[in-house]
Formats: sequence, C-alpha cells, structure tokens
Amino acid sequence: MTAHLVPPLQASDLERAAERDAAEQVIAVDAQDQPLGVAGKLAAHQDGQLHRAFSILVFNTQGELLLQRRAASKYHFANYWSNTCCGHPRPDETTPAAAGRRLKEEFGIRVPLSERAEFVYRAEDQASGLIEHEYLHVFYGVHAEAPRPDPTEIGAWRWMSVAAIRRALRQHPDWFTPWFKLLVERILTT
Repeated sequence: MTAHLVPPLQASDLERAAERDAAEQVIAVDAQDQPLGVAGKLAAHQDGQLHRAFSILVFNTQGELLLQRRAASKYHFANYWSNTCCGHPRPDETTPAAAGRRLKEEFGIRVPLSERAEFVYRAEDQASGLIEHEYLHVFYGVHAEAPRPDPTEIGAWRWMSVAAIRRALRQHPDWFTPWFKLLVERILTT
C-alpha cells in the first residue's frame, strides 16, 4: 500500500507550528495519573517530566490502521511513522475532549473515540535530545474516508493492516516511534 504524501510546508507554517508548540502546556502527573501541576510542553520534554498524554488508533472498516509519518518540522521524532494521532490535554480540558480536538487538528476528521487502555512509558529521541515520559491514554475510533492532514503535523499517511505493521516493525524498527512499538506490542494483540 502506498503512502500519501502531504504537500510541502511554507515558511509561515513552520513559524506557526513552532510558536504553537512553545505556547502549549501539559498536565504534570504522578504514576497514578493524578495531576501535580502544569508545565510547558517543550520544558516537560526537555526534563523528561511525567505528563498526561494520549494516542489514538483509527481503523477503517477493513480493520486497517491509519498511520502517519510525522512531519519533518516536528520538535521530536520527526519523520518517524506512528499511530494515527498523539497529543496532550491542555490544563483546562479532559483527555477525551483533547483527543477529539487533536484528531481534528492533525487529520481533519472527527470520529467517536473510546478509551481502551492506559500505561506509562519513557523514550528519548536521540536526534533532538527530548524525552517522552508519558502517562498514556489510548483511544480507538473508526473512519472510512480519506483524511485531510495538516502538513505542520503530518508528512505522509497510509492505511495498513496490523499484520503488515507487525512485519514492518520486525524488518525496520527504526522507522517507527517508540510509543507506536509499545502500542502494537501491548494493545494490538489480535
């Protein structure tokens, strides 16, 4: 199955994305997902501070998962393939509301989402030096139409069967984000 490339970015798009990332805040949490306070998104990733996050897995009616290759402009894990969408709730929003917001912002779609799992993970991006240390909420949804990705977020996208994803992870593990590998191992067991 072929990846769909997203049109290249304009300089103004890159500036807007960098400003957005610099202004975002995350919810710092303990190991039980209890809020401890608020931190800047970039600062939390520089320090490896545990914070609340979510990952979304959107499937089509054939059971294929919508994957994205993160845009080259992403502040960490740029150009890696990953699950449909990831993000962080803002201090004033619930995690389910944030998941719906980010799916619309990144892929231009709205689908009903249901939470399926939670776990904590930690991963360092060698290229940027930033650290993902997240209490992750995992959501599922189903969508049958082509998405409309934001090029500041997504460089390419494709639908892929779970079996093909498992093969690709075995053959090219360095193509994928570390949290996506965990999602496949822990969540996509069938």
